[in-house]
Order: sequence, then C-alpha cells, then structure tokens
Amino acid sequence: MKNAKIHRLGDLQLRILKALWDRGEATVGDVLADLGPRADLAYTTIATMLRKMEARALVAHRAEGRTFVYRAVVEAEAVTRGMADHLLDRLFEGNLADLVDHLLTTREVSPEELRQLERLIAERRRKK
Repeated sequence: MKNAKIHRLGDLQLRILKALWDRGEATVGDVLADLGPRADLAYTTIATMLRKMEARALVAHRAEGRTFVYRAVVEAEAVTRGMADHLLDRLFEGNLADLVDHLLTTREVSPEELRQLERLIAERRRKK
C-alpha cells in the first residue's frame, strides 16, 4: 500500500478523530466531554483544532442552527494503516520482522496474544 495517504496526526488530532469515529457525529462540546476532564483542554482549543482538521480534509461539518456538528471524513482503518506503514518504513526500513521482534522483546506479551499472533501467521500462510 505504498500509495496510501499518510495522515500525520498529533495526539490531540487522533483523540478527536477517535471520538468522532465512536460517535459518528459530534459537536465541539461532545468531543470535549469525550476527551474527559483530565484532558485539561478549553472548548476553544477543540474548536480551533477541528477547524484546522477540516482544512486538512480530515473532518467535515454541517450546521445545526448555530452549532457545528462534525464528522470524520477519513476512515479509522485508513489512518491506522497509513500511520503503521509510516512507522514501519521510517523506523524499521520496511522490515516487518524487525518491527515484530522489537515489539516482542520490549513489551510484555501474554500467552493469549502469542496464540493470536500464531493464528494470524497461520492464516496468512494458508492464503499464500
């Protein structure tokens, strides 16, 4: 998928998109509520970020009276794929085995996660 668009997103942008993906549509207030009180963000910060994200064609809005209701324009899978591919290419020079090795040696991996990885590899082998 070398032709897939890479969405470079900051932490806040990704959190806003997750809120929109979960809700489908949301106002600035809805997004702020979803981010939680620990986010320590102002309403105007979220509104400004949504406007910037709209300029980048990540979100779109419709007017409901004087309130803007936002929705994600990009799909979660496209963002995930693009960000993961970018990480793989930049940090591991496209070597998937190196990425997996890094994750297996630097993270706690449960026996269930290992079984799931083995199942995924077995499924991939069957498809080839």
